[in-house]
Amino acid sequence: MADKDGISLGHDTTMCGDPKVWFPMRVTYSRELKIKAELDRLMIENFIPMTNKLMDADTEHPHRKLVPAINNLIFVHSTQERISYLKQKNEVLEPLRYILDQTTQEAHTIMTVRDGEMENFMRVASMTDNSVIFLDDESVIGKEGKHVQIIGGVFKGVKGVIRRVKRCKRVVVELKGIAGVAIAFVPAVFLREIERSEH
Repeated sequence: MADKDGISLGHDTTMCGDPKVWFPMRVTYSRELKIKAELDRLMIENFIPMTNKLMDADTEHPHRKLVPAINNLIFVHSTQERISYLKQKNEVLEPLRYILDQTTQEAHTIMTVRDGEMENFMRVASMTDNSVIFLDDESVIGKEGKHVQIIGGVFKGVKGVIRRVKRCKRVVVELKGIAGVAIAFVPAVFLREIERSEH
């Protein structure tokens, strides 16, 4: 399936009447919360990783505010047909932009995230306290390590990769080419090594 710009979906969704998939999407000019409110109004499932950020730290009234953890990014769970239609017909949603998958041979393929990967990412990225660290490219040092599953504690069931982040080895959950989040601390006894294929 391709839209009017000739952009095709990352995988076949023609069976079962084009089922919903997760689309990571860019938003221009930091309008992600406005777009989220409109998607919520339309009852379209969506997700923005949020974090508590210290504001006005050098003033008399420092305070924490819940803000998007990754600028200009929102995940939308819908069909490409519906999103493309709303982008054309709904002024609030017009700023949504598909992200192209640079890892495929086929040009102009829209990036999508499998349900299992998205659920795994949201388990960690939905935390708004200091138990998680949102990553940029400079945060991760060196090669990736063992693939693990957490078998105890609040993150039980989450799968990730051991990476060195801010001088410490941490469990990192990544959506390749989109976003990454590290768990600040997981006791070693809670980790079970898994095969890459299980991840």
